[in-house]
Amino acid sequence: MALEIGVIGLGRMGTEIAANLVSAERQVIAYSRRPERVGELAALGIRPTMKLENLAHCDTVISVLPDDNAVREVFCGPHGFASKLRRGAIHIAMSTIGTATATSLANEHTRREQGYVAAPVFGNPAAAKARQLFIVAGGTSTDIRRCQPLFDSLGQRTFVVGSDPAHANLIKLLGNMMTATALEAIAETVAVLLKRGLDPRLFIDILINTMFGGLAHRKNARRMET
Repeated sequence: MALEIGVIGLGRMGTEIAANLVSAERQVIAYSRRPERVGELAALGIRPTMKLENLAHCDTVISVLPDDNAVREVFCGPHGFASKLRRGAIHIAMSTIGTATATSLANEHTRREQGYVAAPVFGNPAAAKARQLFIVAGGTSTDIRRCQPLFDSLGQRTFVVGSDPAHANLIKLLGNMMTATALEAIAETVAVLLKRGLDPRLFIDILINTMFGGLAHRKNARRMET
């Protein structure tokens, strides 16, 4: 049987990632806690399971869990999933999590002689579906080389930021902070224009076609027109 890739975390992003791996002719087994989703996942070519231990044979497991607590709950501790993975397996964590959690995960996997790569992404589920994610990868060069073919199937570019996985998560968090700051600045300027009785659409057109033409400004500014 071809080696399967395990996926844990089947929200919108995780489901698109798993489906893209199937489209890239990878064998995928995904853990779901919801029995009503089994048919949907199977229709996408994903092998669903409601038992986490059924992913223990995988060489590579991708997690797309919602937050730090979920990642720690699934992977860490004496009965966490890291204890079930075999030696030499690699965990790719694509969640947006804190640096302390990333370091804790890296230490947990190193202790068990497993690989760990932090690979948070810039992009939403629509970008994931279109394979247009930007992946920020941190981990050993050996582990990242193993993961790169998968990253190539999921995103448009991978940025390798060094051997410390926590650095990838720090960059992702700082990027989110800058996006939130841009959104707040746009909202404040639009509020001023509306208060003066002006249509902000002209301002937005000027904004995104001159000094602020980046993706964060263009996308968020256009949303405020509606």
